[in-house]
Formats: sequence, structure tokens, C-alpha cells
Amino acid sequence: MRPSHFLASLPNFISLARLALVPLAIMMIAQSRWDAAFGVFVAAGVSDAIDGFLAKRFDLQTELGAYLDPIADKALLVSIYVALAVGSVIPSEIAILVVARDVMIIGAIVLSFLMGRPVEIRPLFVSKLNTTVQIIVAALVLAAKALHWTTGLWFHTALLLVAVLTVASAAAYLAQWFVHMTAGRRPG
Repeated sequence: MRPSHFLASLPNFISLARLALVPLAIMMIAQSRWDAAFGVFVAAGVSDAIDGFLAKRFDLQTELGAYLDPIADKALLVSIYVALAVGSVIPSEIAILVVARDVMIIGAIVLSFLMGRPVEIRPLFVSKLNTTVQIIVAALVLAAKALHWTTGLWFHTALLLVAVLTVASAAAYLAQWFVHMTAGRRPG
């Protein structure tokens, strides 16, 4: 039996709701309402797990969802890192790395499309690890602010790990893209 249209679209609606949480999370950070910011971030994480579970368990995966889910995830993560940097909670260099990585990857995809050599981007292990660490570190930083934890060695180590993995992920994707773009091409 085919699920109703609403049920079949439920994972996409959840992804849209997660996308709608982005401005709320940023507003909470801007207002230094750390408990609320942490709560919104956790709610977004739970919604990501729920939409993924529903899509896989009930075979509700759609082409829209394949784009919408990572867009919602990236919008939240990038926005959180930028807001934390603007609020001087984390060094601005970390936010710049996070944003620059995504801009470079999107730029490479667009350029390959415009050049008539579209590239299929498949998540690499280093990218999945990078995203996982970025999520954990963002959650820890928000929790530290909400619960008044002191930042020390763990904080600096976590940020260094984010920086290293972000650069490694960007390099891996761009190397893969460069090979794709130059394969079989001779200078004119």
C-alpha cells in the first residue's frame, strides 16, 4: 500500500522545519540566550535523525529530500559557526574555514556544470568525519555556554580538530574535482 502524499513527504517537511530553525538558532546566539540556542540545536539534530529514519525505514526517500536534507544541515552548521565567531565565542578563523570549504565545493560543482562536465559529489569518509566533528563541537560549545562550563584544553583541541578536518575535507573534494575536470582533456 502506498503511503499518503503527506506521509510520503513527511521527511521533507521535517527537513524544511529544520531549515526554519536556522534563523531562530542564530537569534538565540545573538541574544546570548545559550539555553535556548542549545535547545534549538538539539531539536535540529533530533529532527535530522527522525527524517533520516523515516525516509530509510519507510522508503520515503525523494530527490527533493536528497537535496533538502544536506542543505538544511549545512545551513544550520555554517550559520552556527558564523554566529559563534561574530559573538567572539570561537575564533573567526574557524568560521572562515567552515564557510570557505563549502563555498569552494559549491563553486567547483557549479563551474563543472557550466563547463559541461558535471561532477557527482559523493560523501567521502573525511567529509563525514568532518561533519560529525563539526556537529559535536558546535553542540559542546553551545552546551558549555548554556551550562557555564569553563573552556580550556578541550575547547582549543576541539577547534583545532575542526580546522584540520575542514581543510582535509576541502582538499580531498577539490583533488577529486580536479582529477575529474582534467581527465582526458588536452590543452586546445
